[in-house]
Amino acid sequence: MRTLSAFKAYDVRGRVPDELDASFAYDIGRSFARFLGLKTAVVGRDVRPSGEEICSALARGLADEGVRVSDMGLCGTEEIYFAAFHGKFDGGVAVTASHNPADYNGMKFVREEGRPISSDTGLLDIGNGALAGNFGPAKKRGSVEPLNLRPAYIEHLLGYVDMGKLKRLKIVINAGNGCAGPVADELEKRLPFDFIKVHHEPDGSFPNGVPNPILPENRAVTRDAVLKHGADMGVAWDGDFDRCFLFDEKGGFIEGYYIVGLLAEALLGKTPGAGIVHDPRLLWNTEEIVRAKGGRLIQSKSGHAFIKEVMRREDALYGGEMSAHHYFRSFSYCDSGMIPWLLVAGLMCAHGKPLSSMVGERQAKFPVSGEINRKVADPKAVLEKIRAKYGPLALKIDETDGVSFDFREWRFNLRSSNTEPVMRLNVEGRGDEALVEEKTK
Repeated sequence: MRTLSAFKAYDVRGRVPDELDASFAYDIGRSFARFLGLKTAVVGRDVRPSGEEICSALARGLADEGVRVSDMGLCGTEEIYFAAFHGKFDGGVAVTASHNPADYNGMKFVREEGRPISSDTGLLDIGNGALAGNFGPAKKRGSVEPLNLRPAYIEHLLGYVDMGKLKRLKIVINAGNGCAGPVADELEKRLPFDFIKVHHEPDGSFPNGVPNPILPENRAVTRDAVLKHGADMGVAWDGDFDRCFLFDEKGGFIEGYYIVGLLAEALLGKTPGAGIVHDPRLLWNTEEIVRAKGGRLIQSKSGHAFIKEVMRREDALYGGEMSAHHYFRSFSYCDSGMIPWLLVAGLMCAHGKPLSSMVGERQAKFPVSGEINRKVADPKAVLEKIRAKYGPLALKIDETDGVSFDFREWRFNLRSSNTEPVMRLNVEGRGDEALVEEKTK
C-alpha cells in the first residue's frame, strides 16, 4: 500500500520498491504537472540502479499530462537547476537519493528558475495528488526528448575563475562512484590542473561505500590520496554532487564553516557591499570576514528552501551553510558542488598560498566542536532543560533556528534536524580550543 513516507521536508527519498517504484513515479509525474500547470519540464537522474526506470516513468507521467519533457539522462542535481533557469523550463525533477544507500531513490523538485519546492510550498500536495490517482486517460499531447546542456553548463562553471591567472595545481578528486566524474572529465579538458581520480567511474552499486564525505569514516581515502600524491587539495562529492568537501595539502578535512568564510571573502572582493546569507549554527568567523569586507550579513534558518527564499528576497550574492551547501546569485540562487572548489582553486592560484594557511588562521581564531548528533526521545524537553541551565548566563539568545546561546568567549546552537530524528549541537569559541572542548563535553 502506498504512503507518503518517502516525502520529506525538502524532497522525496525512500527505499525502492517499498516506498517508491515506477508506478508511483508515474503518478507523481502526473500530479506534479497538474500542481504547477506545467507546459515544459526537465528531468534527469543519478547513478542508482533504479534511476533509469523511475526517471522514465516520471517522464511518461509528465508527458501524459501534455508536458514537453526534456530528459538529461545521467546528471547531477545542480545540472537540473541549471537547466531550469538556463533553459527556461517551467519545472524540473532530479531523480536522486543523494548520499543514501543504493537501494534508495528519490526526487528533488523545482519550479521555474530553479525555485525549490518543499513540504511548505507544495511537495505534500504533489504527494497527495499522486496517492489519490484519479487522473483519467492520458492526454497524449506531450513528448519526451533527450537534452544535452552539459557544454553550456561547463561554460557557466568556467566563468567563476579567471582562466588567465590559473596555475598548475595537483588536485585529488573523489566522485564516490556518483555523478561527478563525467563533469570533472569535461572540466579537466579546459583547466591547467592535474586530477588524481579516486572512485571516479559512476557505479550505482557504490562498490566503495555510500558517497557521503561528511561522515568521518569516509574521509580517509581522499586524505590518503592527497598525502600519497603530494596534492595541493582534495575534493570529495556526495552522490549527486550538490555538496563538495575540501581537504588541504596536509590531508586535513576542512569544516564547511570555514569554506563559507573563504567564499564570502572571495566574492565580496569582486562585489563590495553585497549581502551574504548564513545560518546560525556557527557564525563568528563568517561575521568577522563579512564585516571586514564591507558586506551585509543576513541570517536565515538552515535548509536549502529557507536559504534560497531569503537570498531571493534580499538579492544576496552568496549563501553558505556549514553542511557544505553553497548558494550563488549567479546560479539562480541555487546550490552547487562544483562552483565552490573552483573558486577555492582560483584563490589558491591568486594568493600563491597553500590551502592550509588560507584556512589555518581562521580555524585557530574560531575553533569549533564539529557537529554532534544525538537521538533523543523528546527534543522539546531537552531544549527546555538546556534553556533553564544556560539561559540565565547567556549574553544573547537567538531562536532563528533551534536556540543559540551567546557568551563572551564561546557560543552554541542546538536544533532539531529537519530531516532526521536527531538533535544537532555546534559549539564555537574565540581562539581557545581547550575551552571549546571543555564546553562541548
